[in-house]
Formats: sequence, structure tokens, C-alpha cells
Amino acid sequence: MKVAVVGATGMVGKVMLKILEERNFPVSELIPVASERSVGKEISFKGKSYTIVSLADAVEMKPAIALFSAGGETSKQWAPRFADAGTTVIDNSSQWRMVDTIPLIVPEINADILTVNDKIIANPNCSTIQLVMVLNPLHKKYGIKRIVVSTYQSVTGTGKDAVDQLEGEIKGETPTKVYPYQIFKNALPHCDVFDEETGYTKEELKLTLEPKKIMRVDAMNITATAVRVPVQGGHSEAVNIEFEKDFNVVDVQRLLSEQEGIVVQDNPDTNNYPMPIYAEGKDDVFVGRIRRDFSQRNSLNLWIVADNLRKGAATNTIQIAEYLVENKLIKL
Repeated sequence: MKVAVVGATGMVGKVMLKILEERNFPVSELIPVASERSVGKEISFKGKSYTIVSLADAVEMKPAIALFSAGGETSKQWAPRFADAGTTVIDNSSQWRMVDTIPLIVPEINADILTVNDKIIANPNCSTIQLVMVLNPLHKKYGIKRIVVSTYQSVTGTGKDAVDQLEGEIKGETPTKVYPYQIFKNALPHCDVFDEETGYTKEELKLTLEPKKIMRVDAMNITATAVRVPVQGGHSEAVNIEFEKDFNVVDVQRLLSEQEGIVVQDNPDTNNYPMPIYAEGKDDVFVGRIRRDFSQRNSLNLWIVADNLRKGAATNTIQIAEYLVENKLIKL
């Protein structure tokens, strides 16, 4: 199976290559794709060297699957061209997520909607993925009325230049600023750009819109505040949920612990709770601090952490590809 990785030299692209290897995805020929300045260079995959090619050349090579992580403009221009050539595109950008005809997929939740005719498939926002992994089973049992989510997002969500800014500031240097302010010893309530009409950032709007599409629920109110923090290991979320039905906290813990891809870490007696430093490099979504909100009827507080480069991006993308292969939805 020919597999193209578009954005192979970027942070997510590199993790995609690592996970393809870790999970032994059936790659017969890898087609690494990157910007023009990287074309002709080589990368290593499963002990072999592969030459980076251009987008135009990759289309001509007709891969079965193209995993995109190269930004919205690249996806807007090139994903349809790959699709027209018969390639199934799984895209990490926000370009296609809210397009009605494009499936937005978290495999544990809604992969069942995929068909052989879906040639462009959207991978959700990293913060959305870890959120819906926890929300979905709870909604099925108790019915969610309203969600208030506050995120504490790693600089890796912005990219390598943001990591360089943080590392430079830690060393006392004056690096090029990706953020409008210093990120070291700071917290910025500013993820992505501000939407003039609402005053929310685009990241916050993604969190309010994407879960409804993934979970196939219209009547669910969500509001979000997204904050960038000086962390490299993953994203964290403080979530308050109001349910239609009452619940027992022990039952909630048990329900979540039974879900594929979720690990419950929730023992205050031993200071056992999710943290980015432990989630880094792992594919699971970690949840803890599960407790009743005594200020509001049928309401719950919890804390969710995941590695945003893995389950929040690369792993989820490859899980979609695995589902397509396993269910014979890819034309080889």
C-alpha cells in the first residue's frame, strides 16, 4: 500500500511516521511530502531511506492514502487533487472539519459513518478529540445539557517555532516570538486568532462546534476558554458537565474506565490524577478529578489530559486509516 505523509518534516508529520512504524501499518511504499525547500532530502522509515517529493509528484504517484498535516491552505488546494486521483485523504487541518459532506472522525465514536466514497476525511482539533472521548459515553448514559471547558494547551500545539520560543526563554535568550507575549512563566488566554464577531478564538469555536458533529448531537450547549501554557507534553482540560439525568460518581468512574482508549487516574489519597508529563508519548486519554459539582443540579467536574501530537493528531489519523483498511474501504 502506497502511503503519502504530507508535511513529513513537521512536528505532527514526524510523529505520524513514528506511529506508522510502531503500529506496523501496512506501508509497502512511503511517499514523504514536504515543502519545496525539503524536496530531494531523505528521511528514514523502518530502516530504509525515502526521498522527499513535491505535492505534484506525490499526486502522480497515486498513493492509496495521504495523511495530511501541512496546514489549511495546503489542504484546501491539494486534498481535492489527491481525491480526484483516487487517493483517500485524512486531513489534520481545520479546512474540512465543518463541511457538511466531509466526515469528522474519532474512530472510537463515529467511524461507522465512513464509506468507500469518502475521499476526504477530517481529523478533529486536538483538544476536541480528548474531550469527546470522555463526553461520548457520558452523553449516551446521562444525556448532556451543557459543557463548560477550559483548556491548558501545550506549546507543541502551535508548532516547532513555539517550542523554540519557550526553550529560548527558559535559557534566558530572546528568541523570535511566535506568541504576542513571553510564554515562559506565563499563561496566554489566546489560542489561534480572535473571531471579530464573537470575541472567541478559533480554537474556542472549534471546541464548541466539532463535538456536536462528531457525537451527532445538536441540542448540546458548549462554551470554551482556551489557554496556552508553558508545557510541552500535552493538553489539559478542566470540564464541567450538566446532565439531563442524575449520576453516581463511582458509576461514572467505572463507565469511563471501561472505554477503549481512556485511562482513569482518580485517587486523591495517593495524589493520582492526570498530568501532561505522564501523558506525553502515550496514545490514551487520561481522566481524573471526577467529582460532583455541588453548585448545580446533575453536574460533574473532571480533568482530561492527552498528548496532543499523538491521540490529538497523529494517532487518531492513523487509527482512521486502520479502520479504512480493516473494513476494506480503501481501493488499492
